[in-house]
Amino acid sequence: MTTETYAGAREAVHEERIDGFGTVRVLPLDPHADLDVLHRWVTEERAAYWGMTGFTRQEVLETYLHLDALDTHHAFLTVKDGVPAALFQTYEPGADRVSECYEVRPGDIGVHLLIGPPAPGTGRRPGWSSALLGAFLAYALTGLGRERAVAEPDARNDRAVERLTRQGFVVAGDIVLPEVDLPEVRLPEKRARLAFLTREAFEKGPTAGR
Repeated sequence: MTTETYAGAREAVHEERIDGFGTVRVLPLDPHADLDVLHRWVTEERAAYWGMTGFTRQEVLETYLHLDALDTHHAFLTVKDGVPAALFQTYEPGADRVSECYEVRPGDIGVHLLIGPPAPGTGRRPGWSSALLGAFLAYALTGLGRERAVAEPDARNDRAVERLTRQGFVVAGDIVLPEVDLPEVRLPEKRARLAFLTREAFEKGPTAGR
């Protein structure tokens, strides 16, 4: 399958045309079919804060097969004009370690985002990451009917924090996510920057009128 038709037959959970950028489709991740893209992206040095730079293909596959088996955590591959563009994950905060760091409200949804590298020969375009994030939030907040998005990027990841604040997220301060050491998943302790965006603010904000 060529990149021009990547996962073209897969049903999208969200699709929209973004003026000046193209058509964005948010697809449920297929750990086997998308492994080449996944492994390449999460092991690049630019994805160091994702915590998987040293993973083998098998380790990446096992990680996303485990995620795929959960009812509370979901992964999505976003394709722009037929080319893989970003990895997007949602989760129920009450079923995640972040619940130990803030008071979870009904209607909260956690979000993680990894922007992929530019397609060959295209380069970055100003506003592209905001356009992608806006499409993700349209699905997570409006599409799923949630009241508030919760993000907790690594506190050292200034680029991610700035991206969120440009999108309207309000930073609530730093937290320390506890270590998770279970047979099926191991996560080191992480100092993160907690941030929130309500659906009302999103719909009135920079992406309003989508």
